[in-house]
Parts: sequence; C-alpha cells; structure tokens
Amino acid sequence: MTYQETIQWMFQQLPMYQRQGKTAFKKNLDNILALAKTLNNPEKRFISIHVAGTNGKGSTSHMLASVLQESGYKVGLYTSPHLKDFRERIKINGQLIRKNCVINFIKRNKSFLETNSLSFFEMTVGLAFEQFAKHDVDVAIIEVGLGGRLDSTNIINPVLSVITNISKDHTQMLGDTLAAIAFEKAGIIKPKTPVIIGETTPETQVVFDTLAKQMQAPIYYVNQEKGCSYKTDLLGDYQQKNMQTSVKTLEILKNTFDKITINTITKGLKHVIANTNLQGRWQILQEEPLTVCDTAHNEAGIHYIVNQLKKQKYKKLHLVLGFVNDKDVISILKHFPKDAQYYLCKATIPRAMSLEKLEKLAKKLSLQYQICNSVTNALNQATKNAKTDDFIYVGGSTFVVAEVV
Repeated sequence: MTYQETIQWMFQQLPMYQRQGKTAFKKNLDNILALAKTLNNPEKRFISIHVAGTNGKGSTSHMLASVLQESGYKVGLYTSPHLKDFRERIKINGQLIRKNCVINFIKRNKSFLETNSLSFFEMTVGLAFEQFAKHDVDVAIIEVGLGGRLDSTNIINPVLSVITNISKDHTQMLGDTLAAIAFEKAGIIKPKTPVIIGETTPETQVVFDTLAKQMQAPIYYVNQEKGCSYKTDLLGDYQQKNMQTSVKTLEILKNTFDKITINTITKGLKHVIANTNLQGRWQILQEEPLTVCDTAHNEAGIHYIVNQLKKQKYKKLHLVLGFVNDKDVISILKHFPKDAQYYLCKATIPRAMSLEKLEKLAKKLSLQYQICNSVTNALNQATKNAKTDDFIYVGGSTFVVAEVV
C-alpha cells in the first residue's frame, strides 16, 4: 500500500474516536498491552513524561518538548489529533516520522491489528512507541488522547506526570461531574512518581490528593504557587497558565535532565512553534482583516477564547464556527457575543454537527448568522464581508481549524 492507502485503511477499517465518537471508546487496556507485547514492549525502552488534562495538554506538551530540545536532548512527541497530516501525531525533534515508517508498521502488523480489532488510536500509540524506541530518543512527551486511566497511552511508566486542568468534556465517557472526570485523568498518577497539577478546584483537589497519597506520589499544585516571568511565542493570554505548568514541570525534571537551565527554558518557550511545528493555537491566518483560528472546542476552552476576543480591537466581529455532535454546543455559543456575525459550517467528518441542528440553535439564541456549505466557503464569506478593521475568528472544533490552516 502507498502512504495514502495506508492512512485510508487506518481511518476506515477501524474505530476512531475523533471520527466516530463514543462507539470507538474502549473500557480496558487489553488491546494496547497485547500490541505492546507483540512489539517487544517499546514503551519500556525510553524515558517518558505523561501529560493529561481537559484543556492545554497539547500546548503544554509542545512547550516541554521545545525546552528539552533546546537543552540538547533528542525528544519524541506524541500528540493528537492531527490537523493536516497523520504524522503530526508522532514527531522526533519537531520532525514528522517518515511515511515509510507508517507504511511498514501497518504492513508488518496488519494481520494482528485486524485479528484483534485494534482501534485507530491503539495502533497509532503502538506506532509512536515503536518509533521512539527505534530512534533511541532521550525522552518522549506523551499526551493522553482521552481521559487517562483507560487511555491507550497509560501503559507507560513516566518519570513525571502532568495534569493541566479539569473541566467538563467528553462526559459520555468520563462522567458528568468534575470529581468523576478528575478521577479518570488522575489515572495517570504512578507510584512514587511526581505529578504536576496545573489548575484545580476544591472538588478536584480532593480526588488528586487521595490518589497521590495512595500512590505515594509527590504532588505539586501550580495555581497555588507564584507565577513565572518567562515569555512564549504561543499567542493568547490563556497560554500563561500552560507556560506556568510547563515551567514547574521543568523545574522538577532538572533532577533527571541536568542540561535544563534557565537559558534553555527561556529559549525553548520563545521558540515552541519553530521547534515543534505546533499549529492551531491562536494562530494568525492573515493580518487584514485580522483572522485567527484556535482549536479550543469545549466550554472551558471557549471561555478563554472569548476573554481573549474581548481584548482585541475591532469594528465588527465575524465568527466562523462548526462543532461536533457530542458537545454542549448551546452552552458554548452562549459565551460568544450576540452582536457578532456568525458563519455556521460543518467540517467533513461523520461526527460534525449538521447544519440543520446548528441553524436551530442559532435561531433559538437569536444570532445573526449565515449557513455555509463548507468551512472554506464560510471563511471566504467572512473575509468577503469583513472590513480591514474587523476581526475574524475561526474555531469551535479542531476539525474546522484543520480545514483552514
């Protein structure tokens, strides 16, 4: 198979949460453990750092990778989902793995993958772990896909775990209370292994304290400490919290990685995009009219985005938005200003919310809106209507952003 044929097989042959939703979610780690055994347990052949959380885990993972690269280490980075190319999920020192690596992995293991009905995410995790072991990385930053306790990445034994924050998202799988969600994400806490908590509430801290005590794991709460004075090239005020979490993590990591210094932290945080090729975080698409996209896709994430929008100067706000079916879209839309012009669209994935449903919600909230038959058409309409001193925001879903970057 060619690379495109291989990727197509991966997308279509097996369940994938990002496309199908709840039906792709599994309740145990049996499959990934079986795959890891078949691959001779590559996850045991490199040092790892595990990153979970409702929002900010991707940015935090990229910040950590950037600093470790600046410190002279060979760094593996596993994140999800991707925006354009599947290989964005698996990078070594900011570079995508080769297409042949994907092709050969599937070719070698296809019979096992089919026989055991592995999910898209499980096979991708196996591929990432094999690549990191094969290329002898000094350290791998592993971002949790969904939750933590039952996530396929949770077969690693990291030197440190990070949980950025807790808010309501993926409630069908993780639970509908903050305590229940915190319990799932705290499943990455390992015995006697430090855990960094970026943000917490009284409801979630009880969960973290209890599990950390059971595991005899040192625990650090970033939001209960003083802020840091570093700067990052990732735009958006909300990145300040991710940066503080990253800096605290790096301070603890100095015990393992002694080449981390104030200088490498400074340089790494200022060059996250260049070092890791991160996209979709308050990313400027054009200057006039100023057009920005962001992958924030749940109520807590959108709250930060709206606060950022309030700090922008513009004559009129244009919002290009699309969502997936399993989000509380009406709660998200309520955060955006009513006097904006909305361009509602549907990303080209099965999970995308239909235009009919979006229109009903827009009418219910009395929004000024246009229904657009594609993400590209929506952005084109917004650009056509906007004046040079207006502001265009594109988001609501990772998949909407993927079609414009």
